[in-house]
Amino acid sequence: MLITGGSSGLGADMAQVFAGEGASVVVSGRDPERLARVAASHANVAGVDADVTDPDSVKALFDGRTYDIVIANAGIGSSSRLRDTTLADWDAVIATNLTGVFLTLREGMRQVPANGRLIAVSSILGVVGAAYVSAYSAAKHGIVGLVRSAAKEVGKSGITVNAVCPGYLDTEMTQRTVANIMKRTGMSREDAIGALVGGKPDRRLIPPRDVSETVLWLAGDASASVNGQAIVLNGGEH
Repeated sequence: MLITGGSSGLGADMAQVFAGEGASVVVSGRDPERLARVAASHANVAGVDADVTDPDSVKALFDGRTYDIVIANAGIGSSSRLRDTTLADWDAVIATNLTGVFLTLREGMRQVPANGRLIAVSSILGVVGAAYVSAYSAAKHGIVGLVRSAAKEVGKSGITVNAVCPGYLDTEMTQRTVANIMKRTGMSREDAIGALVGGKPDRRLIPPRDVSETVLWLAGDASASVNGQAIVLNGGEH
């Protein structure tokens, strides 16, 4: 199986969960040192340097390999007012968070077997909007539309295409967002996290393992009838 963006955060956690279940896992990313650390953490994990914004790099991930599960997880964070968002900022977010998913799922659809699983990591911001994240939210909304459309194309093949839409995860990316909020507003760390979790009943960041276990289920036989779905994991708030 393949997990893009597997050198840290949710991707690294998913690699551990699947490897622990006996899967042979390839993780890709743009940081060779981090990839090497993830690969060294389990005998079933191998790291491959790749850039999901580059079609040739994505194609090379599949050359000579066969995956029955492909997880398009690679993404970058972004935060700014829409009026202050530069075209370069917009293009960078869309290239990684949406085009990268398209390239990964397209290649996966061409090569996975008839019972294959294609899974994309979107976000709660792919279901609802929020201030200061217009580029990120637009890309994550695009993933949901892409998954729903792709699912219609493969419905008769046995392949399924689904998305998971977690709230703010307890990962390095979110911690950078918290730091940005603190710097911009003068909030305490606790208040900055509170601003992110909003009205969530549990008032907490989402543990990556919650998402990894959901993806594990989507990749298994028990989810064969689940196709074209955007599964929200956000502690009760939509």
